[in-house]
Amino acid sequence: MTKSSTLDAPALAPVTPPQSGRRPTPRRRKGAAKSPSALLSKAGVTAMLGLATLYTLLPLTWLLLSSTKSREDLFGTNGFALGDEVHLTENLGHLFTADDGVYLRWLINTVLYAGVGALLASVFSVAAGYAFDKLTFPGKERLFSLVLLGVMVPGTAMAIPLYLLAAKVGLVNTFWGVFIPGLVFPFGVYLARVFSASYVPDEVLEAARMDGASEFRTFCRIAFPMIAPGFVTIFLFQFTQIWNSFFLPLVMLSDQDLYPVNLGLYVWYSSALTQGHPEDYLLAVVGSLVAVAPLIAIFLMLQRFWKSGMTAGAVK
Repeated sequence: MTKSSTLDAPALAPVTPPQSGRRPTPRRRKGAAKSPSALLSKAGVTAMLGLATLYTLLPLTWLLLSSTKSREDLFGTNGFALGDEVHLTENLGHLFTADDGVYLRWLINTVLYAGVGALLASVFSVAAGYAFDKLTFPGKERLFSLVLLGVMVPGTAMAIPLYLLAAKVGLVNTFWGVFIPGLVFPFGVYLARVFSASYVPDEVLEAARMDGASEFRTFCRIAFPMIAPGFVTIFLFQFTQIWNSFFLPLVMLSDQDLYPVNLGLYVWYSSALTQGHPEDYLLAVVGSLVAVAPLIAIFLMLQRFWKSGMTAGAVK
């Protein structure tokens, strides 16, 4: 009796899946040691960040500690030696009463120059950036090229031309001679166009237009709330720029009642050096500390919006 033909068939070799040219990447075990190059790069980045932090905090620390000293201790002790709280209170009181309280006047002027000016400049920049991004009009790209050209020109180079223009219209040594130039912010227009392209979908605008909304209402009710983080970012940039502005008020103003804080502190510092008034040096130190406080406060209050605005378009 013959065996079944199925028993005589040769055994088939097991089929193996085709192997790709890549080798499987071994999983890294937890707790495995990092390579020396990775450790060195991490240490280098940490060291650079530490140096940047020291560079930022050391002047503020010196200002804070120097403001707690008397005039004798300011010149007779180490710059980073701690003073007394009583001296800090006395110095602050003397700061706001010196020269008939002119420092408070300088502070109010700076708030008007920087606060109101930056707010209006941010509104104008967002509107212009939205128009460059979403609207179509003749010569749009050429006009935007001029805006980019304004970004590349430093503000100090424009101070003398602005002074000559202000002299023609009678704005020299007036509040408006410093306030009006702060309303123009080419870098803010550029940022606003980027924010508009990242935050405002074209489909939403088309739906609003189909519903009968005008362009102005579409911008105010739909686009502007979407660009709110960008608006805060532009406001902070312009606020800081106007608050730290020095050369334009220097050439534009001669009346001390119109000075911003920076120019007033420069007058006190120059008086201490050239006219032999050491008490003005302590006023300049304490005044610098008070002038930094609003910047720190506004950055802390708007930090959340500023961070979200700076990361616009980073993730799609």
